[in-house]
Amino acid sequence: MAASRKGLPPKILAILNGKGGVGKTTTAINLAAVLSESHSVLLVDTDPQASASWWVTHNAQPVTFDITQETDAALLGKLKSVDEYSLIVVDTPPALNSTALAAVIPVADYILLPTPPAPMDLSALITTIKVAIAPSGVAHRVLLTKVDSRSLPEAIEAQQTLDSLNIPACKTVIRTYKAHERAALEGVPITQWRGANVKEARADYYRVADEVQLDWSKP
Repeated sequence: MAASRKGLPPKILAILNGKGGVGKTTTAINLAAVLSESHSVLLVDTDPQASASWWVTHNAQPVTFDITQETDAALLGKLKSVDEYSLIVVDTPPALNSTALAAVIPVADYILLPTPPAPMDLSALITTIKVAIAPSGVAHRVLLTKVDSRSLPEAIEAQQTLDSLNIPACKTVIRTYKAHERAALEGVPITQWRGANVKEARADYYRVADEVQLDWSKP
């Protein structure tokens, strides 16, 4: 694990969508794993369903980041004081009215919003951004997930729609591979899974991490 910046506040990356089933926890787990190669990372599972915690506790291999479950809004509002880590990734609950989410958004440095490119999913996320994210002033990007490689035009159209609304989106999309499902079933991040298409599945998350860190480097 990378060294922490003891005494300095951590950077906080929140993974957010008001809907479930969009790849939010998969994004949080895999980005925590990728980013832990260059940062000391804590993954905070704020979802009462505890999907991220279940995933990691079923892992026979040790992960390269720490994880804790926390739903107390008062404690989540103090994440900036957790100086043992240089980066905290927060897997938020799929409920826009949750007190946990209300506590995380104001302390976040960056918000990543995973969504499939289907029109109904995209429409719901656009509303979420307008209501909850844009007014906060926190830097953010949409990440298209569960993209069928045979239907890339749908993802391109979704990116164009977001651009027309001045909503930033990652250039990278997360393509659908069985590797993601099998890694989850085995309780490992994609960085630790071994099997078919793992190189391609892994590469998508490395590219997303690069995009996010490039945003962080901008003044």
